[in-house]
Amino acid sequence: MANRPAVRRRRSAERTPADEFPVARVAVDVPLPHLDRPFDYLVPAEHADAAQPGVRARVRFAGQLVDGFVLERVGSSDHAGRLAYLERVTSSERVLTPETLRLARAVADRYAGTLADVLRLAVPPRHAKAESEPAQATSPGGRAADVPGAAWSDYVAGPAYLAALREGRAPRAVAALLPGEDWPARLAEAAAAALAGGRGAVLVVPDARDLDRLESAIATTAPGRCVALSAALGPAERYRRFVRAGRAARAEEPLALIGTRAAMFAPVARLGLAGIWDDGDDLHAEPRAPYPHAREVLLTRAQLAGAGALVAGHSRTAEAQLLLAAGWAREIAADRRTVRARAPRVTPIGDDAQLARDPAAAQARLPSVAWRAARDALAAGAPVLVQVPRRGYLPSVHCADCRQPARCSSCSGPLALAGASSAAACRWCGHVAVDFACARCGQRRLRASVVGARRTAEELGRAFPGTPVRTSGRDGVLAAVPPEAALVIATPGAEPLAAGGYGAALLLDTWALLTRTDLRAGEEALRRWLAVACLVRPASDGGHVVVVADGGLAPVQALLRFDPAWHAERELAERSSLGFPPAVRMASLTGAPDAVGELLSVAELPDGADVLGPVPLPGRDDGEESLERALVRVRRGAGPALAAALHAASGVRSARKARTPARVQIDPLDLL
Repeated sequence: MANRPAVRRRRSAERTPADEFPVARVAVDVPLPHLDRPFDYLVPAEHADAAQPGVRARVRFAGQLVDGFVLERVGSSDHAGRLAYLERVTSSERVLTPETLRLARAVADRYAGTLADVLRLAVPPRHAKAESEPAQATSPGGRAADVPGAAWSDYVAGPAYLAALREGRAPRAVAALLPGEDWPARLAEAAAAALAGGRGAVLVVPDARDLDRLESAIATTAPGRCVALSAALGPAERYRRFVRAGRAARAEEPLALIGTRAAMFAPVARLGLAGIWDDGDDLHAEPRAPYPHAREVLLTRAQLAGAGALVAGHSRTAEAQLLLAAGWAREIAADRRTVRARAPRVTPIGDDAQLARDPAAAQARLPSVAWRAARDALAAGAPVLVQVPRRGYLPSVHCADCRQPARCSSCSGPLALAGASSAAACRWCGHVAVDFACARCGQRRLRASVVGARRTAEELGRAFPGTPVRTSGRDGVLAAVPPEAALVIATPGAEPLAAGGYGAALLLDTWALLTRTDLRAGEEALRRWLAVACLVRPASDGGHVVVVADGGLAPVQALLRFDPAWHAERELAERSSLGFPPAVRMASLTGAPDAVGELLSVAELPDGADVLGPVPLPGRDDGEESLERALVRVRRGAGPALAAALHAASGVRSARKARTPARVQIDPLDLL
């Protein structure tokens, strides 16, 4: 053991640098902010051919072997001291393209993160077997005239958008697609238009179910020219497809690269279109540092590449509305007559007129209007979709006498019932409360606080005897249901497709969405409701949506008129007046009190920065120190300066070897 340093020095002395460009600049996989820069290493002569820009390498850093990427080869270094050699080239596969590197650097700067963290998201872990496989050939592209797109004529500016993609221009649009629209086919046609113009496309969807639909659609419009990426594929298959996309990019072969957020950084030759479906879905937000959002990554990528952009969905976020208000993108939407012809009838339960006819409607979980809508649809032989915000049976219960929430006697966690004959059990520790007694009044009877999807299925099964009842949720998501009379109980995001559309849809327990303590509660409720309503037949075919909510609420009004643009304009105006994103840039600083305080003290915040807090977060039961959070708000134009200041402050703390971390998030989704 004592002789190893001497052996290492002897081996280094025997090495000679490469004759040409002997210095490699390496991005070292060390996520410390004060080390967020390339480091120079000598390239040994034996690795001169393999150590090309974009390959993985192993280097010695601070006495340890770490991974890294070769960024470039240069003739000399500005470093005055002695340079170490590359230990070895891990793989000759050039997995980091110049475009991906530039995008990763821009995303790191946008989110006050480090390049190492972003590259960890952008380039999947290596699997050697995938690199040894021969490259797959792609099919030649078709002519612009071969690209379908007749359905885009239902939208104002739709045909012009496809034409711009075919002609190699960079159109940017926010599209509100019609109810009942085959959205995978529309996105596939946009990708095919970019391919017909000799350029590639990147399309990102929220989950694997959406990805399967989009992949099937692109197989029709651009057969043999699609690569689908998803973390659900597994590490080996995901890397295999990533390598295929990278080889096609180096060969200048444009592809349609589709996937979940795992695909937002993947290489594409001559990018012509960067698109995202349903950007309001929280699955687009990366939960790992530096916490980028797929929408912002794709818009940044389109800007850097001079490519077209498409933000499409049935609903619209305030961020998408800001793109229109700023003139960065144009709107693609159908005229109101077409929307009315394609939309189902929507009936709210809770307004004054409805209560006058049915005074019990406000208290009933399944009001008479909803019951009749379901009965009529089932009588016509059509399935009925019921959306319930919570999964499980009774996910929350309280004392039947004093209404005190039922808590576990072991850990104080919330109690829940898994079934009609089950005993109450803790959702945190699993303790079965067979001897439950209310801590306030001592009574032992329980009552439901929140009704889950399985209890709803049980209730509706009794209300409509003889009707098949299907459930779709986390325990099992249905992709589709047959076009026959049945009740389909689904949690948000798990609604299956029905051939020909549903005859009716019931939106129950809407208060669970509307009363969330969240800046985006109304926007999210409307997004989930529109996703259901767009699966229902048009009103001319008997389609009916019943929403158990007051018709005077803004999200319900937008649903009634199928007008997400109006709601997005309203949301953006309210956030602008209150000083919330996206009208401003806001950073969230979370950590122990001393960590947040130190970060704020060393950060050179931009002029006009408004610091809110710090305030304590909800306490912890494990004995560890409680956390605090501070919010820093600046105008949008000062966003880059804010990110740079927080990155520099994090670098100061890491250089000081601060013991307690502080998490920095720019424009987080869970702001409130």
